[in-house]
Amino acid sequence: MSAPARLLDAFDRQVAWCRQGASPFSARVLARSRDWLAAHEDALSALAAVSDDPLASAVSLRWLSGLHHLALMGREPWASLWPPSKDEVGDRSLDEAIALAWRGEHGHMRAALSNAPQTNEVQRSVALLPGLLHVASLTGLPLALNEIGSSAGLNLWCDHYRHDHGSWAWGDVTAPLTLRADWQGPPPSLQAALHIAQRAGCDMQPVDLLRAGEAVRLASFIWADQAERLARVRVAIGVACTHMNTQGVSISALRGADFVRQQLGQRRAGTAWVLMHSVVWQYIPGAEQADITAQMHAAGAAATSTSPLAWLRFEPPRADLRVELRCRVWPGGEDRLLAVCHPHGTRVEWQSDVAT
Repeated sequence: MSAPARLLDAFDRQVAWCRQGASPFSARVLARSRDWLAAHEDALSALAAVSDDPLASAVSLRWLSGLHHLALMGREPWASLWPPSKDEVGDRSLDEAIALAWRGEHGHMRAALSNAPQTNEVQRSVALLPGLLHVASLTGLPLALNEIGSSAGLNLWCDHYRHDHGSWAWGDVTAPLTLRADWQGPPPSLQAALHIAQRAGCDMQPVDLLRAGEAVRLASFIWADQAERLARVRVAIGVACTHMNTQGVSISALRGADFVRQQLGQRRAGTAWVLMHSVVWQYIPGAEQADITAQMHAAGAAATSTSPLAWLRFEPPRADLRVELRCRVWPGGEDRLLAVCHPHGTRVEWQSDVAT
């Protein structure tokens, strides 16, 4: 399959996933964009050159976020066409807006295409927090939490959100953000005392929320017609900014492998060192994945009960609408499937055989 054909196929697949993911506007924008690209060889070639694997690199979502960013910044005609506009948008108006973005906002769209999606979906904390409770339950120690692919670091603060899923609840009832999900299965290890003693994160292109305009750029990665997700990320941004200021936590601009090496070198006895990531592994080159894996296994082999190690991953086993929450804890090193989840964290199927 040629590079342009691979790109168009990736757009087609993302259209289907957006429809399944309850984002009809995003599906429509991508479908109209796909047809426009097929008819404009220069633009098609430019987008096809972004990545050899446009599906894994989410080139279509980069394009989609660039358009949404224009709308969020108040640029016209996008601001009048994109949600929360209540007016029905005709195909012609949408096609004109897509074409104009490439012609009139070329620099902006090229910049958007150069950045991997930074969704930083805070709803994923509904699975990550129980994963950390699992680690705390097994180790009985404070956690040193390290996240690769952190984006803006919203999920680093998962313990500062209220979690209320009907069958169980956890966290401060006065927290500014309450997360809810369709929870299936038993509750996680609610009796575990969770104390995160240290936090650190990295990203190749971190979003610095303390810089003007970066919060808007982060919001642009959320699908425009999903108002609840947008509202949630804006509250989470406020939580993150507050704690980053008071605790001096920032997201380092580092490769994941370099960050892991740096942080492993700072491990301290008396804490459980945790590597966490969510829907980022597919964006890491194979050689770097192997480097991180080798580092974790080497450190795990030397782990003790007073200096344990954990690897918590919220990652799709393949490019589809199913994500697995897996955790490996050393000493021991057994890899456990904790939950099967929706990629956006709206549904969590906690496994009944997870030790509590």
